[in-house]
Amino acid sequence: MEKKLISIMSNCYNEEENVDEFYKQVKEMMNGFHDRYVYELLFIDNCSIDNTVKKIKKIIDSDKNVKLIVNARNFGQVRSPYYGLLQTKGEAVISMATDLQDPPYMIEKFINKWEEGYKNVIGVKIKSEENKWMYFVRKLFYFLIASISEAEQIKNFTGFGLYDKQFIDILRDNIADPQPYFRGLVAEFCVKRAEIPYIQPIRKKGKTKNNLFTLYDLAMIGFTNHSRLPLRITSFIGIFVSFISIIIAFIYFMYKLLYWQTFQLGSAPILIGIFFIGGVQLFFLGILGEYIGAIYTQVRKRPLVVEQERVNF
Repeated sequence: MEKKLISIMSNCYNEEENVDEFYKQVKEMMNGFHDRYVYELLFIDNCSIDNTVKKIKKIIDSDKNVKLIVNARNFGQVRSPYYGLLQTKGEAVISMATDLQDPPYMIEKFINKWEEGYKNVIGVKIKSEENKWMYFVRKLFYFLIASISEAEQIKNFTGFGLYDKQFIDILRDNIADPQPYFRGLVAEFCVKRAEIPYIQPIRKKGKTKNNLFTLYDLAMIGFTNHSRLPLRITSFIGIFVSFISIIIAFIYFMYKLLYWQTFQLGSAPILIGIFFIGGVQLFFLGILGEYIGAIYTQVRKRPLVVEQERVNF
């Protein structure tokens, strides 16, 4: 009987300190399934400026199961891994980070659950050994996106998991989004899904590529792709502030009419009101700008990634 192909896709950027160990652990896990499956390990490099690409090419020289796509520039943490998923050929695809914070030992659990009949198997963090502040920020984001999204969202889910070819084909054939929010797509379109809890280990080598800006960018993509609630809140608050302003103006007018001889309230309330209304307007103009930016990105229909080279395809 012909063995099925399992694809493992790993997005990387400046991971020269982790590539060799990651490859070693993935290979050990897949060797345990050699009687049933063959595998491909696809690295998609987001234009690393260290020796990551050189190390992967060295691995390819001795292992033809490994493939490499090198991006022409850094296309970000959203587009690059999504593009990598679409380039796989396996009956199932496992998406995981090269930094080893998506533990390779989960591969065995994913495949076993997939063999039970679940089309998609995802890892859900129940605890993290990373910086407590960053973990809190992430949990807050998961809570907010789950609260306002029009579709179900998965809390503490990063995209780490196994996806059946049927789901990957849906993404490949039906989703033409130049800025896809993969976690939301999994929550919306994954059928017969299993969730496996795990503890996220701390990064042992190298520095995280995430910062406040990248996390904010990811959050805004999630909000604008999967919820119109912020726009509706804008309208509600606009109506509410206008109503309060009318009431305050009426009270101000009546007080001045009744006590015009002693009334000396001055211009302070007017200035405070102007700054308050201005602040509210600027805040919601920013939200509106995020949605307009998302529309602008969609209509341009630019490619997800431009490749610099492919190795061992």
